[in-house]
Amino acid sequence: MTDLLDCIEIETSANPAFAVIWLHGLGADGGDFAPVVPELRLAPSPGVRFIFPHAPYAPVTCNGGYVMRSWYDILSLEPHSRRIDEAGIVASRAAVRRLIERENARGIPAENIMLAGFSQGGAVAYTTALTHPEALAGVIALSTYLPAADLVEAEATPANRGIPVLSMHGSLDDVVSPALGRAARDFLKQRGYAVAWHEYPMPHAVCAAEIDAIGAWLRTRFNSDEK
Repeated sequence: MTDLLDCIEIETSANPAFAVIWLHGLGADGGDFAPVVPELRLAPSPGVRFIFPHAPYAPVTCNGGYVMRSWYDILSLEPHSRRIDEAGIVASRAAVRRLIERENARGIPAENIMLAGFSQGGAVAYTTALTHPEALAGVIALSTYLPAADLVEAEATPANRGIPVLSMHGSLDDVVSPALGRAARDFLKQRGYAVAWHEYPMPHAVCAAEIDAIGAWLRTRFNSDEK
């Protein structure tokens, strides 16, 4: 398999039965969320392989063309909207699909693979999960939004109509407005998706209570007990 993204991998035990592909935000890298794994307090069994890919470097228009790790180009930032390069989202979706295929080849079926992402990474996680041809285990969308709702509307797959969705946002977020997060939530709920929504009194970040809630949600999805 060629053209795989470089990744950091952490396994909670040997021979993992599940995988979580976790996408970082704009300008960060795969190491951004790797330290979170122990804080999730997952049991040793069943094992989980966490995959933290690095986005490629590319110029970002809204940041004056500065080259940074980016899942797609953002053309402009408004308080309650974004103008984005949809072709970049499609390319990142293809890159994530190749990671899913690698996990399939390593013995983890799509139904045991979850996508997660923060901010721009969450936007790609949303788009990829909702349009993936095979049923996935779930999607975790952190401080994010739906960047290409028309694309999702057109390409949403029946296999993932019942996908569990955990969406979380900071009520004080001044980078990705809470209104954008709520709009994504409402878009999905109006189309019959089951969305668990949580808001926290925080800026564009993560907090301890949020990590605790993610850990509990994962333990439920993976049928594991807390350590």
